[in-house]
Amino acid sequence: MIKSFVNALRRPAAQGRIGSDDPIAVLDIGSNSVRLVIYERHVRALTPLYNEKVACGLGRGMAQSGELNPEGVERALNGMRRFAMVCSLTKVETLYVLATAATRDADNGGEFITAVQEIMGVEVQILSGEEEAHYAALGTLAGMPNQRGLLGDFGGGSLELAGIDLDRVFGGETYKLGAIRLQDDSDNNASKAYEIACEKLAASELIKAQHLPEFVAIGGTWRALARLHQVTNSYPLSMVQGYRVEADDMLALCDYVLKQAKKGEIPDEAQVLSSNRRTLLPFGAAALKAVLEIGAFSSVKFSALGLREGYLFGQLSDDDQRADPLLLACREYALLRSRAPAHSADLSAFTTKLIETAQIKETTSLVRLREASCLLSDVSWRGHPDYRGAQAVDLVTLGSFVGLDHADRAYIATVLAARYNGLKPKKLGHEEILNLCRDEDQDHAILVAATYRVAYLLSAAMPGVLNQLDWDIDDDKLYLCIPKGMEFLAAEKMMRRFDQLADLLNRQADIRII
Repeated sequence: MIKSFVNALRRPAAQGRIGSDDPIAVLDIGSNSVRLVIYERHVRALTPLYNEKVACGLGRGMAQSGELNPEGVERALNGMRRFAMVCSLTKVETLYVLATAATRDADNGGEFITAVQEIMGVEVQILSGEEEAHYAALGTLAGMPNQRGLLGDFGGGSLELAGIDLDRVFGGETYKLGAIRLQDDSDNNASKAYEIACEKLAASELIKAQHLPEFVAIGGTWRALARLHQVTNSYPLSMVQGYRVEADDMLALCDYVLKQAKKGEIPDEAQVLSSNRRTLLPFGAAALKAVLEIGAFSSVKFSALGLREGYLFGQLSDDDQRADPLLLACREYALLRSRAPAHSADLSAFTTKLIETAQIKETTSLVRLREASCLLSDVSWRGHPDYRGAQAVDLVTLGSFVGLDHADRAYIATVLAARYNGLKPKKLGHEEILNLCRDEDQDHAILVAATYRVAYLLSAAMPGVLNQLDWDIDDDKLYLCIPKGMEFLAAEKMMRRFDQLADLLNRQADIRII
């Protein structure tokens, strides 16, 4: 019935999709949940097309019974029947099914795998703990290029550890210290769970040998702790990817959660979390506290990318792996949502000319962020003029971009807010978010935005104009060089914006006809 219905459908691709590649999907069978993520296509900057989770608790009670939870198995298989239909509806070309701790350790894991394969129609890959650690580390590097530190992937049934150093993954350890496993082994006592975690992790060769100061945390329960930290501290972004916290601050939060758990309570701020995450939060706190203390880390950084993304990242060519995921994603947005995607190349070159003419120093990081800002500078044109700035800021600060931290997001948001709303601080809005921008980068962001404000009036967001113009500068003036016959470009509104730009460089604006 389902197959005949699905086969009757036409290809569902829409104009809002990139390219003609078929979607690719990963079904992750964990100890706490099973999750299907369908990606638009298999590229360096993955875009989720569909994402659904079924909280089934396959590993619940397994420490005592040795078998997968019967009710969890029923919920998981029922969810997968729906997932199979969704894969057919979305025309998934390739589906990978990955099973982790609970399935590989359970006495009845083989029976469960047979049922899954019958439903999904593909072979299930049962990953070892070391493979889990490896792919989780690759997922981190996919979202945080050049990250260094010790990584921990805290699932429902196990904790995997691996080292990451720039583009290198090393080590690989696994411990039966997942959230559900700790809850079961400790008889639902978070203080006892902390003791269990300390005892087991004391044997970790990776933690003993690690020389890098940052711990990178993956897993839904640890991300819930990060979100709790954000809410508790009134942090302006709800984005967990790339969120960095001093280790002492996170240890204080873990102690607070454990103290509340001892009283049979959870923090009031945890109401923002799902009921399932609230239940497991103390056990995530117990494990994270043990890791941070034993490893003596100075900071912890949270990653929303892990096993699924790492598995796909590992299949890319070396060249594709080295590509910049932020700039690739921004180019896709420009292609989908700007009035003329080719205009961004003109705008980038026009801005670079000004930077070089004015001899403004730029770090490699700023050049990259300026390019990203350029690609996103016209994505809000369909919105009402009064709200284009807000839409652009929301896109940057809430979008699923990777390859940047929160200060980077704030830089791009500052450029776009000023590009649409004007250069005066009181006009920018979003003060709390924009304040996340590094102090030394704020003036640069405003200068770039001022250049864009001039450029868009000159070019009407179309290619072929800016590449005919040039800049020059002396001790007193900033010159916009316009070809003879195009003097009309020096219109009144453009000149007002040009005056603002020149003022940022402590110059007077002037037009030079060439």
